[in-house]
Parts: sequence; structure tokens; C-alpha cells
Amino acid sequence: MVNRNDLKKALVQLGVESGMVLEVHSSLSSFGELEGGAMTLIDVLKELVTPQGSIFMPALRLSRELELTSEDKQLGITVKIRKLDPDTPHTAMGIVADTFRSLPDTVSGRDTISTSGWGLHGEEALKGGLDYAIHNGGKALLLGVDIYKLTAMHYVEGNTPEEITRQFAPGEEINRIYPPDKWIIETGHPPIKAWYTIQKMAYEKGLIKETFIGSCKVMFFDILPVISLYENELKRDPYGLWGIKKAEA
Repeated sequence: MVNRNDLKKALVQLGVESGMVLEVHSSLSSFGELEGGAMTLIDVLKELVTPQGSIFMPALRLSRELELTSEDKQLGITVKIRKLDPDTPHTAMGIVADTFRSLPDTVSGRDTISTSGWGLHGEEALKGGLDYAIHNGGKALLLGVDIYKLTAMHYVEGNTPEEITRQFAPGEEINRIYPPDKWIIETGHPPIKAWYTIQKMAYEKGLIKETFIGSCKVMFFDILPVISLYENELKRDPYGLWGIKKAEA
């Protein structure tokens, strides 16, 4: 079991400190067992960051990936996720983010794609999601998850060529069955998991600091330099990044 003191000591050694702006993504189960569960993690983060800092967590009202029917597969659907009601207590974001969102001193948007915030600049979550964290020296803390949970990565995806996006977008027939206001549907996957390429680059450049807290692997880094790697690769060679052949003119 990981206790509160173990958790606090490890986070301090990692660099979590007062006044920090922190984007947090976590898997509680990755600890094996954390004494006090989700609230222990939240309380320790607040104690270390203090009200002079800010904590942001995802507040996406989305289900986990749902099992595909044979009809889904025939239509070419590879991912099926339901958009949930704003007051849904449990989402795919996990118990830590869901608990954080429910606390009275947390602010959170009610849109499907939202961010929760706490602390001095917590209300920035309502204005621009993670924009404040990205552009004001924010750090990312990934507890038991990897870069594929880093919501800030999506903030530079406007550089993705439409041709790539269009390849995996559902067509009219699928949208009739699964209306976009209620569902997130994907058709197909790029051959390469591009975000892992970015994660590898970040490690090679020494941008990521890591440790273990119990059985939980923890990654800690400045947000902007890491997502800038993704932005630059999307501008330089997006097709190579995703392993997609560019259509001939």
C-alpha cells in the first residue's frame, strides 16, 4: 500500500511545489492500493500546489470505448464512445478526475469536452480549458498513464492536414445511426501511434522526468515543450508521423 506520506514525499522529490500550474491525469489502480484513494491524491496535490497554484484535470463527459457490434464492424467503425449527460458522476476520465470535478471548490464546464480547475487560476478552465496551463509554464503530471492521456496534445492538432482527419471521419450513414451530438465515432486507425513517437522524442531530449510511486509510473514535464514537438512534426511531416501515404495530386 502507498500511504499519504509516501505519496507526498515522492511528489516533492519529483518537483511538485507551491504556486505551480499543473495538468494532472491519473489511473488510481496503477498504485495497486493508495491509502485513502482518490481523495488522498487530490488532497496531497492541493497541499503541495497550495491555493497560490492551480490544478487542472480533464472533465470530458465521455463513456469508455463501447463494444462494437457486428454491424458496427461492417460499417468500418473502430471506436464507439457515448457522450454523457453533464451531471453524470462516472466517466472514462477515472475516479480521480471525476471526484475532483465533483468537489465544491472545483470549477468545471458543462460541455461534453470540458476541463476542471482549482486554485488561483482555476476559473481559466471555463475560459479556455488548458490554454492557461499550456502558455503559463504549466507542468504535466501523468500518474500511471502515458502521453495518450495528455489532453494538451489536442490543442495543437489544428495543424493536422484535413486529408488525414477526413480518412478516419465517419460518413453520412454512420452519422445517421450514431448522431454526432450523442456519439464519438472513429473509422480506422493510422498505422503508427504518433503520440508515442512524440513521447520517445521527449525522453530523448531529456524533457521528461520519471519515478515510481509504489507500482505507479509517474511522468512529469513542462507541457509546452512536449506538445511543441508534436506541433512541429505535424507541420514538418504529418503523413510520416502517422504512417499515412499522401494522396497524389
